[in-house]
Amino acid sequence: MCSLSANMLLPTKLKPAYSDKRSYSTNSLLVANTRPKRKNQSIVPMARLFGPAIFESSKLKVLFLGVDEKKHPPTLPRTYTLTHSDITAKLTLAISHSINNSQLQGWANRIYRDEVVAEWKKVKGNMSLHVHCHISGGHFLLDLFAKFRYYIFCKELPVVLKAIVHGDGNLLNNYPELQEALVWVYFHSNVDEFNRVECWGPLWEATSHDGHRTQTLPEMQCKDECSCCFPPVSSIPWSHSLSNEDVTGYSGTQAEGMPTPNPEKL
Repeated sequence: MCSLSANMLLPTKLKPAYSDKRSYSTNSLLVANTRPKRKNQSIVPMARLFGPAIFESSKLKVLFLGVDEKKHPPTLPRTYTLTHSDITAKLTLAISHSINNSQLQGWANRIYRDEVVAEWKKVKGNMSLHVHCHISGGHFLLDLFAKFRYYIFCKELPVVLKAIVHGDGNLLNNYPELQEALVWVYFHSNVDEFNRVECWGPLWEATSHDGHRTQTLPEMQCKDECSCCFPPVSSIPWSHSLSNEDVTGYSGTQAEGMPTPNPEKL
């Protein structure tokens, strides 16, 4: 996504194009960095956008930070922080009790905001995976390409989920029922059209590009202290308000566990 955002800012005559005669490896969340010269400069580097996004386990680095890789998450917070390196073209997945903020430092991350964070939650006895993506808000470049970023995140999220399933494989192997857990995707944006929550179905289906998606909201946790919901407060402190007036059964509410936001500070 970083490379795409940068290319979209260049005038058409300066934009490099992909060659049809060569194949390029996927940098997972990004398009390939190699850009050969081509006479027909009117073709911008968009071809890779419409090809399949492929997960390559050899490009994934997994960090377990203070969590037991085999322990079920209904009683201990379990959070994923996934980032991409333009230099190494590799993904880093941190599995911890809260967001691994050390992965989110540096000017590149503050500009591109292409990280994905997720957490397991138990709501009224049912496990679910809640995934968060930053679409826009913070600076004008993100706002300018909000629609484009939403498309890219939707296209690449199956790869992200495959990275989580692969990286936390021992957990999923020990508790295969988690493959049936629903995946809720939160798109954070200061543009109402893209500030939304979608249900991507059970985890095993959400890792497929053919999975079914619906715009809806997850079930609310119990208001009073209980044993059927965990954690009581989200371990992901991203602010989020929703414009779900068109979702049946909901009217202008906020995501459970998320305070009313100022989108510019997302």
